[in-house]
Amino acid sequence: MNILPLGDRVLVKVEQVEEKTAGGIFIPQTAQEKTQIAAVVSVGDDEDAIKVKPGQKVMYDKYAGTSVKVDGEDHLIVRMADILAVIED
Repeated sequence: MNILPLGDRVLVKVEQVEEKTAGGIFIPQTAQEKTQIAAVVSVGDDEDAIKVKPGQKVMYDKYAGTSVKVDGEDHLIVRMADILAVIED
């Protein structure tokens, strides 16, 4: 499935968090804090508002976006205003 966001929206793939601590303790999914880091998959057509490119890692607002499943994987559609930072490696 191919999703192309409209306007100032960005499709991001949510990164999965570790399920075990460094000491080997298993953390159930319900107790894990929601991750706020994702990889940009595609961007909308508002060239003036969009400041990110596909492939970049970004940090987004904790309660932002609309959850969607693409090919069985969790994604979010967020507004550019909800993206807080670009993460550089």
